[in-house]
Amino acid sequence: MLGARPYSRDKYQGNDYAGVVTGLAWTSVGGEILFIETSLSRGKEGKLTLTGNLGDVMKESAVLALEYLRAHAHLLNLDPKVFKSWNIHIHVPEGAVPKDGPSAGVTMATSLASAFTQRKVRANLAMTGEITLRGKVLPVGGIREKILAAKRAGITDLILCNENRKDIEEIPAEYLQGLSFHYVDTISQVWDYALLDEKVKDALDITADKDGTEV
Repeated sequence: MLGARPYSRDKYQGNDYAGVVTGLAWTSVGGEILFIETSLSRGKEGKLTLTGNLGDVMKESAVLALEYLRAHAHLLNLDPKVFKSWNIHIHVPEGAVPKDGPSAGVTMATSLASAFTQRKVRANLAMTGEITLRGKVLPVGGIREKILAAKRAGITDLILCNENRKDIEEIPAEYLQGLSFHYVDTISQVWDYALLDEKVKDALDITADKDGTEV
């Protein structure tokens, strides 16, 4: 009687693709999950493209995430030269919806790390947190609403800043059933938990160009 069932974007979409990571967002109507997608293509400039109707603060988070990855490539056994051999495109779907704020920082950093290593992201995982250029993870707001969004989406594991632990402790236990929380202080701790050793199917060979030519 009500017609076709409306499409809901609040649903976890799996971890079959490198560079796709689930984040948590707060909006004026409550919490939502969002997906950060990173795609790489051969190029000689290492150009960064950002799409998805992102605000200035969210764009800055993407730049911070990339700069941290470049400066700490050794943490993921990456050749620093690889960043000049691949162009980077970060996209956040639902392009008609404006998005802003710093809380997607850890999600963007993990999306970039997954794309460059071609490693799978842990299944049923979502995350939220601001990042700094030194790799620190900072607390964010809207935790209660984000938790509800995670439960609606079927998320079972969440990564949060250690300082957000107090926000979780204020939420009644019945709302936290089925959820596991992993508290971090640095981006490297996020990667240690979020990135699996297993690579995605049909993984790209992410290597640096030799003498300016493709390999």
